[in-house]
Amino acid sequence: MKERIITSIVIIAVLLIVGLIDNKFLTGFLIGGIGVLGFFEAQKLFNTFDEKIFYVALVSLILPLIIDPLIAAVFAIIVSASYIAYYQKNLEVISPILYPILSLLMLDALYLKHSMGIIGWLIIIVALTDSLAYFVGKNFARKFINEGFCPTSPNKSWEGVIGGVFFASIIGSFVGLYFVDFKSSFFISLIVSISSVFGDLFESYLKRRAGVKDSGDILPGHGGILDRIDGYLFAAPVMFVLLGG
Repeated sequence: MKERIITSIVIIAVLLIVGLIDNKFLTGFLIGGIGVLGFFEAQKLFNTFDEKIFYVALVSLILPLIIDPLIAAVFAIIVSASYIAYYQKNLEVISPILYPILSLLMLDALYLKHSMGIIGWLIIIVALTDSLAYFVGKNFARKFINEGFCPTSPNKSWEGVIGGVFFASIIGSFVGLYFVDFKSSFFISLIVSISSVFGDLFESYLKRRAGVKDSGDILPGHGGILDRIDGYLFAAPVMFVLLGG
């Protein structure tokens, strides 16, 4: 528990510093660093290891410092697919590019095309969805709906998921008033919150398939990088689209 608390404080401190400085290059380096660590964790989850694909991922994470992140995303997909076709590699080699690299590039695009404030809104929605789902689930799980949320994550309850999404959407709606009208804010908060649930679920599926408890152990008390950002990997692209790109 002590390790978990200390790690949480460090993560929050880093995010606050980067957010307050609000610099394109610093934010890009942070996302790039997360991307590199997440790439290695994803390779383990997908059980696919290819050094050349890592270089593609690395270049695609550096490119947003000088060009549009969406162009970097196109670069990553085309170069990876071309490499796989040329050398007749297994298609799963491209998986760590699709997850998490593309989502992180869209997170960077969300920041660059909108603002750090939008990233803050995103973090609030996803963090509340996760924490409030845990709180509601812990106190009301199986009291109204006997079945668990789904076989992929049997410990999740419908009460927890519904409660987390509901309260995160309401609170997120008021935060979003700084950027859009209430109707749009509520709709965006709701869809982003739901997306984060399935982002968490997808990583749970990958870990279950790989037979591991955590995606890694780089964050004491928290597991791996992907364990901390799974919800954002679905929520960020969704918010980017909902805000009109």
